Amino acid sequence: MSGGLVALLDDVAALARIAAASVDDVAAGAAKAGAKAAGVVIDDAAVTPQYVSGADPSRELPMIKKIFWGSLRNKLLIILPALLLVSAFVPGIIPFILMLGGTYLCYEGAEKVWHKLRGHHSAEEDAPAVDRGPGAEAKVVKGAITTDFILSCEIMVIAMNEVATESLWVRALILVVVAFVITIAVYGAVALIVKMDDVGLHLTTKDSAGSQRFGELLVKGMPAVLTAITLVGTIAMLWVGGHIMLQGAHDLGWHAPYDLVHALETPFAGIPVVGGFLAWLVNTLCSAVLGIAWGLAVMAVVHPLMKVLPFGKEKGGHEQGDVRAAAAGPQPTKRNVDPAP
Repeated sequence: MSGGLVALLDDVAALARIAAASVDDVAAGAAKAGAKAAGVVIDDAAVTPQYVSGADPSRELPMIKKIFWGSLRNKLLIILPALLLVSAFVPGIIPFILMLGGTYLCYEGAEKVWHKLRGHHSAEEDAPAVDRGPGAEAKVVKGAITTDFILSCEIMVIAMNEVATESLWVRALILVVVAFVITIAVYGAVALIVKMDDVGLHLTTKDSAGSQRFGELLVKGMPAVLTAITLVGTIAMLWVGGHIMLQGAHDLGWHAPYDLVHALETPFAGIPVVGGFLAWLVNTLCSAVLGIAWGLAVMAVVHPLMKVLPFGKEKGGHEQGDVRAAAAGPQPTKRNVDPAP
């Protein structure tokens, strides 16, 4: 009897060790996948504040909450099952899906750079999202969730590609963790960003001179913060998109571009202390250059088509206008505020 109990306890201990190892695998896989998708995550956080720009302050957090749940539904109920089915039955098309998404990132990043260099924005792009149609809040939230779907697809496909060698159930668990962690991180950051000037404005009403100065700093500094987030998001899109195309071409048999980048980074890798960072920086810069070059090439094809195709004209004037305006990043100020003197 005691022998049977000892054997049972041994079995329980073995199962516990297996479970612990599985948890470690899932955590490690989620960290690896999430880190690789960081560029898209940054852009997601940069895009979303635009949708609540100009909204009534009392509706900002409720709108973000609706977008958050819509984003989570996108990832868990649509994208995750589709990716698991693809990885189980036709895993060979994942590199092509990844490169299609990389092309989208390069296109978006190049378009942002192009508009910035031209210094031209339409009135629609400069207007707050809530002023773009009679549908008001519901339309804005729907547009945000639609744009988020595209970015979420990229995040989940990149994450899936990083853990493609794991078993189906481990992949599923990793993607669930990635979906929750990234969605909470993105929309937590978005909520903080859009309410920061409210916090600053509140502090300017305090009696403490230090609180007032800090509040004024928050209010005046938010335009610079939003601009910096948009810049980082653009660079991240070009870097991630370019690297996806570089790696995809290598995996599909065209080794020359990746070999060239590797040859450029090799001399830096041997430098003591900073060699690893410098090699990564060279790889990143090369990826960004490739990203903007590929994005401009896609723009040269897509923009003329959008002008002549009937559905392209319709989207360019309405739905795509909202997406392009969001992709242009948040406006420098959410609303006019006058800090206390």
